Order: sequence, then C-alpha cells, then structure tokens
Amino acid sequence: YNTLKIEVICHWLSHVKLSRIIVLVSIVLIIVPLITHYYLSKVESNVPNGDVHRTRSKLEAFEDFSTLKASDLKLRIEEMLRIKGSVSAELRDLEAKRQRLQLEVVGFTQRIDELKLELIHQQTELERLKISVDRQEFAQVAQREALQRNTPDLALPRKLLPSSPPEVFSAPSGDDISCRMYNCFDYSRCSLTSGFPVFLYDPDRYPVIAPGWEVEGFVKTTLKQTLGYNPHFTTDPSIACIYLVLVGEALSVPIIQNSPKNGTTVPVKTLQENLLYNLPYWGGDGRNHVLLNFARSSSVLESRDTSTGGRDLFAGINVGRAMLVQSTFTRSRFRPKFDIVAPPILGPPGGDVWQDCPSMLPARRRYLLSFQGEFRYSTNLVTSKEATVKKDVDKFIMEHLQGMAYGSTSDRFLFHFECSLSVSPNTDGTARKFNSEWALCGTESSRTNVLRDSTFALVMAPTNISLLSTTVVQIRVYEALRAGAIPVLLGGDRLEMAYGEVVDWHKAALFLPKARITELHFFLRSISDSDLLALRRQGRMVWERYCSSVQSVVDTVVAVLRDRLSIPPLPIQDEPSPSVFNSTFTPLRTEAVVSEAEPEESLGPIEPPYPSPRFKRNYTVFLTQGHEMWNDWGDPFRLYPQLPFDILLPSDAKFI
Repeated sequence: YNTLKIEVICHWLSHVKLSRIIVLVSIVLIIVPLITHYYLSKVESNVPNGDVHRTRSKLEAFEDFSTLKASDLKLRIEEMLRIKGSVSAELRDLEAKRQRLQLEVVGFTQRIDELKLELIHQQTELERLKISVDRQEFAQVAQREALQRNTPDLALPRKLLPSSPPEVFSAPSGDDISCRMYNCFDYSRCSLTSGFPVFLYDPDRYPVIAPGWEVEGFVKTTLKQTLGYNPHFTTDPSIACIYLVLVGEALSVPIIQNSPKNGTTVPVKTLQENLLYNLPYWGGDGRNHVLLNFARSSSVLESRDTSTGGRDLFAGINVGRAMLVQSTFTRSRFRPKFDIVAPPILGPPGGDVWQDCPSMLPARRRYLLSFQGEFRYSTNLVTSKEATVKKDVDKFIMEHLQGMAYGSTSDRFLFHFECSLSVSPNTDGTARKFNSEWALCGTESSRTNVLRDSTFALVMAPTNISLLSTTVVQIRVYEALRAGAIPVLLGGDRLEMAYGEVVDWHKAALFLPKARITELHFFLRSISDSDLLALRRQGRMVWERYCSSVQSVVDTVVAVLRDRLSIPPLPIQDEPSPSVFNSTFTPLRTEAVVSEAEPEESLGPIEPPYPSPRFKRNYTVFLTQGHEMWNDWGDPFRLYPQLPFDILLPSDAKFI
C-alpha cells in the first residue's frame, strides 16, 4: 500500500508544473521560520530571570550586539582566558597534591608492612632472649672457668714509686770501666709499673762544667723544651728512676779564652768532678745518673775548635756509676750496653723534617760513590813504626780510590782528599789527639749537594784504632742518611754506631774492613736496585725516627734506657678517628633489605658481648718483637692496645 501511495505522489509531482513547485517551496520557507520564532519566544518567556545556573546560554537580542558592546568584546575574551588559566592552574595544583597524598599513602602502607615484619622479628628476638636469660648464668660461669683455666686475667699491680731520694753510698774505689747494668744500676727505683719517671737537672741551677766553659744555648734550651714533651718526664726527683745531667756540647767563654793579653788558658778538663759529686741526688756514686754530651760539631772544624763536640768530654774524669751518652768514645772508655753512642743533634728542635729530604727515586744517581775529606794525622798516640804502617795504608786507600775515579768504567766517582779550609791552629791538645781521622770538608750545604747526587757515601773510619766512635763519623752518617745516600763505612767492622744495641745498622748501611778496599767497586756494583732501595728506605726511617731532630734524639735515648729495664712505654692516648668525608657529604641512600623470616626453632642462647683484647702484651712485645719494633715499625715510644703484627695463636693451641 505504501509503495503504491508513493508511486501516486511521484506520478502527481511529475505532472505538476514548475511554477507551482516554486510557489509551494517559498510558502514553506516563510512559514517554518515564523513558527520556530514563535515557539522559541514562548519558551524564553517561561524561564525565570534569576535562574541563570540552569541555562547554558542565552540568546541576546540583535540590539545587544551594538557598536558599544562590540568594543568590549576583546576585554571580555581576555578576562575569560584569564579565568580559564586560573582554573587550569588550580586544577594542576590539586592534581599534584593528590599525587603527593597518594605517594604518602603508599609510603605509609610500606612502612606499616615493614613495622609488621619488625614486630615479628622483635617478637622472635624476645623469645630468644627469654631462653638466653634462663641459661645465661650457666654460660657465664662456664666462661669464667674457661678463662681462668686457659688465660687467667692478670690485674695491673699497684704502681710502685720511690718515696725518697737515693741514699748516699761511698764512691767506687776501683775503675768505673767495669760498670754494667747488673752491678752499677739501682733497679729498686725502677719498678715495672713505675712508668719510668725521668728527672732533668736544670743546667742553670746545677752547672757541672768548669769555669771558662758554658753549655751551648741551643742545646740547653731545646733539651729542656723537648724533654718536657716526653711522657716519662717528671719534676719530682724523689720518685725518679733516671736522673739526666746535661754537660755539653760546651763552648769556651770568649772572655777567658787563650789570649796573650790576659795570659789565661781554657782548662783542658771541661767537667769538674766536685760539681758533679755535689749534685743533690748523686748518691755518692752516681748510680741511675745519665751524663748527656750532645755534639753539634767536630773539634776539627775551624768554627768549633773551642767546643767539646768532637772529643771525649769525660777523659780523665771519674764518673762513678753514671752512664755516658755522647758521640765520641774510645775503646777503653766505652762500656757496652751501659753507655750509649748518640748521634749529633744537627737538626731542628722538632716537627716534620721530611720536607728537606730528597726523593728516594731513581735508584741510581749521578755518582756511584763520593767522598770529601782531608786526613789529619797525629803521631802522639802511636810509635814511629806504627805511624809509618798507617800512613802507608791511608796512602794506598787514596791511590786506589783515585784509580777508581780515573778508570775505564762508566761509573762516575767524586773524591776530594784536600779541603780548601785549613784547620785552625788554636785547637787544644785534647782535641788534636783525636784528629787522626778524615776531617770534614766544605760547608754543610756543599756536602749535602754532593750527597744528593750520590748513590753511596764513603765514610772512612779513624786511623786510630782506639777510637770506637767519633763525632765526624756520626756526622757523615747523619748527612748521608738525610740526603738518601747509602753510607759505606770503610773500617766499619771496628766502629760502634749510634743506638747500636737496638738499631740494626746492617739494614741501612754497608760495613767493610779496610782490607776490602780493592773489592769495593765490585761489591757496590753487585747490589741490585731493589736491595739498594731497601737500604735507602731503611736509612730514611732510622734517620727520621731516631736522628733527625733534638726531639727524636732525646726520645730515643730515653727509650733505649727504658728498653734495657724491660719497662713498657706508656699507652697511647685515645683520639677520635677523623672522618674521611667533609661537611657537605650526603650519605648515600640504599634500599632497605627485607629480612628473611626467622626460623621458628631456637638456635640456643646468645653469647654475651666480648670486647677485643686490649693491652695483653705489655711486657712481652719488647721481648718477642723488640727487633721489629725498633727496625721495622719504627715506633718504640708508645704502647698500643693491639697491633696488626701481633702473633697469631693456632686454633688448637688450647686443646690437649
């Protein structure tokens, strides 16, 4: 039916004229807008004027778009854009806040989970502690029994100190040369727990040198200053174990020197026995006293001819049972392991000295061997036949060294056998009698420049075989070690080195008899670079720790005396460990490690805390590792709680 109807309409339209169709369409186009406008106006009239929130937009009359409002259109658009931007910013802030809150919620959730795990762990730990408390008493009793059975804990005995000054004994009637520690030292004043107190006589208050002499100001001032820094120093003489007496280096007073005008002479004996015996704590025989004669120069030097630095200050003096510390000793005067050969104090009072040292590399330097010296021979101690033999030996040595220097080898040598400076004629007889040795040439700076370019430094022993040690030899060794040149002591088989009873000089210097002069070049060339650097490093350590400054010399002398008595040094003071990070360092953050679930079964009682053993080898470290402490570690001055070099105990040592 519908199809038929449509076909009828189409048939009718096909027969209608075009003019009628146009008229019909025009009528429709006019009527439809009118009807639409009518109904829209009716709808707007029904809406209340104040209900603006329910309408999305409002049509305006044509007259609203007048020329006046069109001028404000741009401003309204900009205002709307500002409102839009403000709303967008607020929305972004709210979104960021929402995200932060969400992250906090996630963090709190994780924290809750961690606290739950921690709670489980603490509950398990609490259960374990409850079991441990029940068995703790039994474990402690068993531990105490094991410690008492295997390693009894020794408590420090009460500190024993003398209560009065030394008693006055009669002076020894025989010669004091036979003195040793067992027959000339009073051990009752030096308990193992005393701490080794050391007392120094004030040189200004208790002078012991003869008129016309005075202790050099530098030695006097620096000794009192540096000894005050030593932990063993005490100002109470009644409790002292050792009494130090400073006697030199002494210089002659210029007013009463040898002068043809006043006719006075400087006394040969610099030390006065009566002043020495009148010391308040001398005790009649000088036991436990140490006489210090620190040399700063040699008497063969022109600038120090009127000093006591290069000679034996105690020649012809009965010092009783007192110990001697100086650089020059005769073989008949020196008492082994009782007297001490000390190096000259040529360095500063204290402080760091490594800045003045040259680099230890390269291993080989410009000169293989160097020597600067002039031989000063004296015939007042030997016969004419013996003098002729010694002159021939010295002449042969010089000729052979010159042959080495001018030989065909590629090695370079520097030998000076004549000094540009002459020896002063004002040297007194006591000083001249020790001049049978090779005097120093040039200044200290000129010798140092040569030694800095030398791989080895030759040190000639005195021709006078009665000399066990001289200031010149000690100065040469000191300067060689400071410059990094390895000392080669020709004739060193009959010399006594500084601190010889504790320092192993064979690890820092070479000792050859004079008969080996023809094999010297071969011997030096056979030393490898690795051994050469080992000798140089050991020499640098010995020089820095024991010889470089007044402080090191004084501390070493005190340490040698204390080491003889088997008294341990005072413990080192605890200091906070410095941080390796500065104030701007921020610790690195790491993710928390989730602990594994604790097993339900108990693993037994927890052992009580056991601290690391401290100061367990106070009286044995010097007995078992004394050589290493002096020659490898280089620190015999303080006692440490533990050492990385402590002897390890096998695990089965306490079991049968």
